[in-house]
Amino acid sequence: MRSIAFCNQKGGTGKTTSLVNLAAALGERGLRVLAIDLDPQANASSWFGVNDGGRGLLDVLTEEAPLADFVVPSSAPGVDLVPASAWLIGAEKAVSQDVGAEAILRNALGALPNGRWDYVFVDCQPSLGILTINALAAVDQVLVPVEVSSMALGGLAALVQTIERVRKRLNPDLTLAGILVCRANLRTLLTKDVVERLRERFGPVVFETVIRESIRLKEAPSFGQPITIYAPNSTGSQEYRAVAAELLSRVGEAEHV
Repeated sequence: MRSIAFCNQKGGTGKTTSLVNLAAALGERGLRVLAIDLDPQANASSWFGVNDGGRGLLDVLTEEAPLADFVVPSSAPGVDLVPASAWLIGAEKAVSQDVGAEAILRNALGALPNGRWDYVFVDCQPSLGILTINALAAVDQVLVPVEVSSMALGGLAALVQTIERVRKRLNPDLTLAGILVCRANLRTLLTKDVVERLRERFGPVVFETVIRESIRLKEAPSFGQPITIYAPNSTGSQEYRAVAAELLSRVGEAEHV
């Protein structure tokens, strides 16, 4: 079972969009994915058709409740979900003073049933607080969605530093699954410049596929369906299927930052 955190401390980068639609694209291929929504905004949960996750994840983080007890089906075939809710807002304060707080999610993932899922995806909140650190300490890899802007590159540098600190102190096996350019307009010079600068800095870690701005992608969350179901023939569906193929080709080939 390979675990991947979708992480960027900046909002609006396509983090949740990428988790939901990449999970659905893998589900189409017959793989089994468990999506864990670790963001109190619960956007991934609602996109997957679950509007109230209750206090389940809060109990996992504060009471050591079994993570598997809160798994529910999602709107995407092959994808299960541990949903979030506003209850998670209190988790940051509740666990921050606990000894070993950074390892809570790692322990919870370790107790999941063997062989039930091929991938675990964790949607992190847009910050570098204790919940995000928990995710980075628990997973095998990090996938970083990046929007097309010069400011995004500065934020990426800060995230890379955080990943490096987590690797040194908490999770020596943590690697970068890839950097995914999202919300791009391929006709602009800015997009070409940002992609070129990313490839110069990170090389093949940057996915070849670029996720373009799409009306269908913006509409899909309102219908509680990933793009592969809502608009299966759209460019967004095609692009996330291509990312899924790239990700599978990289298994065992992860790179350190």
